[in-house]
Amino acid sequence: MARRLKHWGWGYEDEQPPYAELQAAAAVLSGRLGFGDSDPEQPAPLSRVTLSPPRLRPPATLASICFADNYERALHAHGRSYSDIVQGFRGRFENPPDVVAHPRTEDEVRAVLDWALSAGAAVIPFGGGTSVVGGVELPRAERYAGVVTVDMKALDRVLDVDRTSLAARIQAGATGPRLERQLAEHGLTLRHFPQSFQFSTLGGWIATRASGHFATLYTHIDDLVESVRALTPIGRWESRRLPGSGAGVSPDRVLIGSEGTLGLITEAWVRVRRTPLHRASVGVRFPDFAAGTRSVRALSQSGLYPSACRLIDAEEARLTGAGDGRHALLVLGFESADHDVEHSLAVALECCSDHGGTRDRGGVGSAGPGSAGPGSVGPGSVGRGGAGAGTEGAGRRGVESSVGSWREAFLRAPYLRDTFVAMGVLSETFETAITWERFDGFHASVTRATSAAARAVCGGGFVTCRFTHVYPDGPAPYYTVLAPARRGSELEQWTEIKRAASDAVIAGGGTITHHHAVGREHRPWYDVQRPEPFAAALRAAKAAVDPLGLLNPGVLIDA
Repeated sequence: MARRLKHWGWGYEDEQPPYAELQAAAAVLSGRLGFGDSDPEQPAPLSRVTLSPPRLRPPATLASICFADNYERALHAHGRSYSDIVQGFRGRFENPPDVVAHPRTEDEVRAVLDWALSAGAAVIPFGGGTSVVGGVELPRAERYAGVVTVDMKALDRVLDVDRTSLAARIQAGATGPRLERQLAEHGLTLRHFPQSFQFSTLGGWIATRASGHFATLYTHIDDLVESVRALTPIGRWESRRLPGSGAGVSPDRVLIGSEGTLGLITEAWVRVRRTPLHRASVGVRFPDFAAGTRSVRALSQSGLYPSACRLIDAEEARLTGAGDGRHALLVLGFESADHDVEHSLAVALECCSDHGGTRDRGGVGSAGPGSAGPGSVGPGSVGRGGAGAGTEGAGRRGVESSVGSWREAFLRAPYLRDTFVAMGVLSETFETAITWERFDGFHASVTRATSAAARAVCGGGFVTCRFTHVYPDGPAPYYTVLAPARRGSELEQWTEIKRAASDAVIAGGGTITHHHAVGREHRPWYDVQRPEPFAAALRAAKAAVDPLGLLNPGVLIDA
């Protein structure tokens, strides 16, 4: 029997720990945080959840791939943000889809789309369901005849491999582990490892402009796409496969980041690479985050292009067990399929030393073939409440404990958030990007505004920061908020904190999102960020390909 995903939280149902384990984890976590209930709540079982009756019935020709049972509708009713998990944990599914379709072929996707549009139903494309910005739920569903969610995960095959050009044609529903296993048969890898890698899909990465493994150079899925194929209400949208083109506005780039508003992505040609054989990683400690920032800026402008270059502030290092709270930590790594990387690492360490960095003397990690490599989220399984041997922990022979601790905490984070919800801890993140010359003031103002909001609505908490990606012209800071929550008021508390943080991000000149996408939750700030002529052009494009405004309505633009 196939494993079932949790209908309310992260991971599979069989990964939910027994209550005794939850209590033990809560005792440790509350001691480390200084808040949180050591007597965690239990999630509302699906058997006690009552959903509104479905308003649609699929035609007989689609009945074998369409479902309207409580599990399917609840599973597809939310993404996996903190707010989503709180609602699912409490059994609140106020606007579930009426029908969930699982097409197995592109022709079936077309048939589902045609039926839903003819019925006047909103159509929500669904990959891994890992959206943290309200990208897969429709809060105002009453405006439509119904909601049809199209789960794409059955379209999960690598269809073609071009070893000469190092490219592969892959169906959009392939999850990270699924596509990596198939590429590995050819000695190849996409090496796009977002934190949601285990469950998210290629189509979802493209639709949301996801970021992945590489901290420099090839940071977004944009950098790995050759061409995209999608189905729209007025026909198929498929770009020509090319290494590059100057022929006007790119049809690929219009679809990348479109978040399901212009069409349902069914497959793509993507650039792949030979599996890295040479890897080296190290942890570097800095006296403070500012010194680490100066070093990372120098590294980003050096032309070395490390694959991992994640700077973690002292508080996050402490909370994740990677440090004592007195030093910032840089996770630094290089990898290559055809040449040794030790020289690059040595040069990078000299750069770090110039800015007060001290190498963690636990040793340099050299990962063997097939492992995830430095700072990445590699193919493998994540176990109950922790990281399995097949993920970032893979091949970490000799890697220093501080880096290993942080990597494992990085992978545990989505699972750990379920535990935080149970023990009354508000746990959520937001991310952005800003140019280097503005970063210091920006970081101070965003941290100050978010911390003040957490104190005002929660009475305290932590706001930590790390760099997930860095560019020659600026970093992508990623903030984590941990605070005591009032049970029953979590959504209102987070809404106030999120508003304060987002206002500060936009006021400081940053982007409302670097890689989490816009969805519905970021819309108010996205509307401020984008130029109005561009918004008008986007509305016109939406009207052209989706004249009824039924594809993922409310995301990016109003139909």
